[in-house]
Amino acid sequence: MVAIPMTNPESVSPGEVLAPPAAKAGVRAGHLLKQLCQLLILTALAMGSYLVISHFLVESVRVVGISMVPTLQDSQSFLLNRWIYYVRSPKRADVVVIRDPSDNGFSVKRVIATPGESVFLKEGKVYVNGRQLDEPYLCAGTPTYTTFKFKDQLILCGRNQYFLLGDNRMNSIDSRVYGPVPRANVLGLIVH
Repeated sequence: MVAIPMTNPESVSPGEVLAPPAAKAGVRAGHLLKQLCQLLILTALAMGSYLVISHFLVESVRVVGISMVPTLQDSQSFLLNRWIYYVRSPKRADVVVIRDPSDNGFSVKRVIATPGESVFLKEGKVYVNGRQLDEPYLCAGTPTYTTFKFKDQLILCGRNQYFLLGDNRMNSIDSRVYGPVPRANVLGLIVH
């Protein structure tokens, strides 16, 4: 005969059978296992949401370097809008994050010319499609010199190519060095 301890017989309803302590422990273990599974599912959903948001929607970025001075300063933080270019193409004057063709790292540059447009750099000035580009985002009198690679040469942006420059024209490695950048290298728009 097995004795089942009863702490309060009045708390037992008529016809109710009390479970032995070992059975209660099994129920608790099952409940704990269910909670653990729910926690794992919740964690997986949270991580999945983070990955989707940061790779396709919005991401926090920090500027490293001075190639975009005076517009962006070294160590400033901004949001990178990744989804905008699923809706529209990059436009002239957009400040974008790119996969840099020279070192495969990340860079922040400004879109100067879009697919099908031509760029010519002469006497410190930028010409797009034969017209001098108005650049109010630069400090007054900032010259834009070319490299020997593109000296006295008309640069054409092909299909899905963009010509990009840093705003700090004297300290920027950009399309003057590596030429037009493919659309696949343009990762998103800096929100500032």
